[in-house]
Amino acid sequence: MPTHPLRDKTALVTGGARRIGREIALTLARAGADVAITYKTSQDEATRTAREIESLGCGALATECDVRSEASVRATIDAAISRFGHLDILVNNAAIFESAPLEQIGLGQWDAVFETNTRGPFLVAREALSHLRAAKGRIVNIGSLGGIQAWADHAHYCGSKAALHMLTKAMARAFAPEVSVNCVAPGWIEFESSSQAAGNRFAAKTPMKRNGTADDVAQAVLFFATGPTFITGQILTVDGGLGLK
Repeated sequence: MPTHPLRDKTALVTGGARRIGREIALTLARAGADVAITYKTSQDEATRTAREIESLGCGALATECDVRSEASVRATIDAAISRFGHLDILVNNAAIFESAPLEQIGLGQWDAVFETNTRGPFLVAREALSHLRAAKGRIVNIGSLGGIQAWADHAHYCGSKAALHMLTKAMARAFAPEVSVNCVAPGWIEFESSSQAAGNRFAAKTPMKRNGTADDVAQAVLFFATGPTFITGQILTVDGGLGLK
């Protein structure tokens, strides 16, 4: 692969200020892309991430966006196009993860998770579509192993990610042949703030005998961003084999 396979490309990463989104944004920048990131409340982290992107010699834009809002999403797409002139890659990463016993989930909790995790990617993709079609671009949605397996204390999260997986396939059919659409579905991803006990438990159950990292997810996104456009409608599980039966 060329050193900078995404040179002269522009990417938009929703929820790109921190954690997995931040690593995705930086990985795309290391591959040569100019990168716009969105944040909802993490302004300081977004500013730092944008500066890191610029330190890699790439253009950066950090913009506040509520992916549940049509007006906010449209403003974000307009800002990215105004700054960079085109859009080649969209990574729908912004999401809510929440634990709650199924029988205790309130309607507000249920709606909030689906509004962000499923409606958000739909809105951002819809508003970006004309630009992505013009660029023969790519969409990468960030799903979850929880969209494949049923987790009893995460029913609203699992449901929203399962819906996103199906939305990926529908988008792949609807947006072809100009735009390829795929999904990366992480398993347990470890962060500094992760519970050590939970991390040890998941690592012991994982065939690769370790937990995932944000870089593991970002490299999978990079594959879809740079690989053959003939690959579309696929759900790539990045879980070290945790979901194998």
